[in-house]
Amino acid sequence: MRVFTAVIAIAFGLLVLLGYFLPPTLFPTVVDLQTVLLNWAVILTGVAALVGIFNLIIVHTDKVRRAEKGSVYSALLVLSMLFTFAAGMLLRPDHVAMQRVVLSGIILPVEAALMGLLVVSLLYAAIRLLRRRADAMGIFFILTAVVIFLGSATLPFGDIPVISTWIRPWVTQVLALGGARGILIGVALGTLMTGLRVLFAMDRPYGGK
Repeated sequence: MRVFTAVIAIAFGLLVLLGYFLPPTLFPTVVDLQTVLLNWAVILTGVAALVGIFNLIIVHTDKVRRAEKGSVYSALLVLSMLFTFAAGMLLRPDHVAMQRVVLSGIILPVEAALMGLLVVSLLYAAIRLLRRRADAMGIFFILTAVVIFLGSATLPFGDIPVISTWIRPWVTQVLALGGARGILIGVALGTLMTGLRVLFAMDRPYGGK
């Protein structure tokens, strides 16, 4: 059974991989199979997301039923999810009401607020770490965060000339962007190696090992 699952996984993986390298005019069957397999993968990913959402609803509904601590937030979460799902099914996601009320009025402000809380929490954690262990990297992180805050915040007396016009753009567009690209390249290489290990049956997640 493990050999059979490995053969199926390797065969489908090779079909998808070859679809990216073979010309569609010479090998239309391979390209069509690749398209079908990718569509299946997208559908399965959507089904997995729905299963996760339903599991989340069941867990929080059980918290509300047991009247546990924080059950009010669980009830609010379940009601919000059900209301958004029903509105999306009736009006469709591209409706003006969905875009303005749900997306622009709720989702984007909540995401912005969470990002602000994340920034403050990270800065507070860095300050506490600096109090316990003051090293060069911690001091550099605190100084960089202060410079970015001063260059991005709306101050009563206006922007700081050098920090807002030269230092902050250079840090965000050169240092931070280069680090983000390095992380993405590392993630891509790790994903590639994982896919190759599965493709050559070195790792068999489909077989239990």
